Parts: sequence; C-alpha cells; structure tokens
Amino acid sequence: MTSDNLYRFLFQDKHVRGELVQLSASLDNMLLNHDYSLPVKKLLAELVAATSLLTATLKFEGEIAVQVQGDGPLRFAAVNGSDQQQFRGIARMQSELQGDSFRELVGNGHMLVTITPNQGERYQGIIPLTGDSLTHTLETYFAQSEQLPTRLYLYTDIQSEHCRAAGFMLQVLPVNQQQAKIDFEELTILSNTLTADETLNLPVEKLLYRLYHEENIELFNPQAVSFVCGCSREKSEAAIISLGKEVINEHIAEGKLEISCDYCQNNYVFNQADLEQISKKLDD
Repeated sequence: MTSDNLYRFLFQDKHVRGELVQLSASLDNMLLNHDYSLPVKKLLAELVAATSLLTATLKFEGEIAVQVQGDGPLRFAAVNGSDQQQFRGIARMQSELQGDSFRELVGNGHMLVTITPNQGERYQGIIPLTGDSLTHTLETYFAQSEQLPTRLYLYTDIQSEHCRAAGFMLQVLPVNQQQAKIDFEELTILSNTLTADETLNLPVEKLLYRLYHEENIELFNPQAVSFVCGCSREKSEAAIISLGKEVINEHIAEGKLEISCDYCQNNYVFNQADLEQISKKLDD
C-alpha cells in the first residue's frame, strides 16, 4: 500500500523533470461526510492529484486554486492546494447526473487556475474545457501558461468507502529547447506504457525502474500530502462578527446560531451566551 506522498525526480542526462503523487487516506478524509456520487468523487480525486502536481511546480511559497465550471449537472468543483501539499476541495451540483463521463458531468465550460504567492502578485488563468478529460485541459493550461511541453497521467480507483488517486507528470526543462523536445518525446513514449494499477500501487522506485531502467534518475525526498480544511471556531466567530450587531441580536433572540463548514462539514454551534459575548465585542 502506498502512502500519501509527492515525489519529484530529475533525469540527469536529459532536459526533463517529473513528478508522481499517490493519494489514499487524504482523499478519504476530504470526502468524509460528503454524499458525492462516484463520478463527482472521481473528478475531485483527479483535481486533487492535478493540484498537487501544479503546486509542486511553484518556485515560491503560496497557494493554487483549481476550479472547473460548466453548464452540465456539475456546477463547479474546486480544490485549493498549498506549497506545503495541504489541500481541501468541494463540489456543487445543479441538476441530476445523466451519465458518468467527464463531459456528461461538466458539459461545456472552463477551468480557472488562480496562483496566489505569499509575497507578490496573484496570477489567474482561464482555459476552456477541451477534449474528453481533465488531463487534456490541464495539458492545454501548461502549454499556454508556461509554454513548456507537459504530459500528464491521472488515475483513480473510486469505491463507495475508499478512494485512491495518482498523478504522473513529465515536463521539459526551460533549457536547450531543441534537445529537450527530443528527450521529452523519447521519455513520453516510455511513459505511455504506464497502467493505472502501476501508478496507483507501485512504490516510486519500482515505478521509475519499470519505465526508465536505462536512465540515470535523481529522486528527491518525498513530501507528505494531506487534507487540511483550515476551519475553526475562531474563524466562525469572525464570520459572525462580520454579520453586524443587528443580525447577531436576531440570532440571540432565536437562542443559537450554527455555522457549518462546506469543506469538512464540521458544525460550530454558538448558543445564546456565546452570541451575547460576541455582540459585546462590537460595543468595545
């Protein structure tokens, strides 16, 4: 059984880099308490794997938000990830699902990628949904935004009680573009022999040897990937304060106020005494 980790590797004799992410428990933690259908779980799992690969390309501390919006039954699906490989995700439906394919789920629409560095300006890219998979749209994003040839492979194993996902990426290094293109094409041919079972289950060393046993590869230390919602009672209290004294007083009269987190479904209950204490803070 693989653990929830992101692996980076570099081909020593070729102008290409790579990443592998394998997810299990972190996905289960994200999906816990959500009643998503299997196609929605699959798309969210792919989005998490893709977002993990995207955040690994960041050369700064910050966050990436990847959102898919369409006119199909799925209104939107979004995953936020950080350079610490911490993520959270959510999906919203607007009608009954008529099929389980990518296009039957999202219809026509676009993917929105927002990169927010801790220091510096925010960048946002909008890419039309292309092809019949999330992978195709993401490769288009890399071609347009970074202008570096990139090959992505996303695999999932979605069960009612347990979900897994894996993402594999090859990307040209921004040096000696002519030779890099040749290297990339050669390695892509080998990578196209990847199977879902291998990507989901094989330890990274065995996977890389299986694909590239004649190549000299530097494998870097893994980075743990985890689901972190980020909600708290303190943040819920701040949200209540933002409602204003009049609204707070209405809830005091009702006796309590409950705030539920969309991401983890945690429920924060503020009773009458809690609300009166919050209301007093607005008087200070």
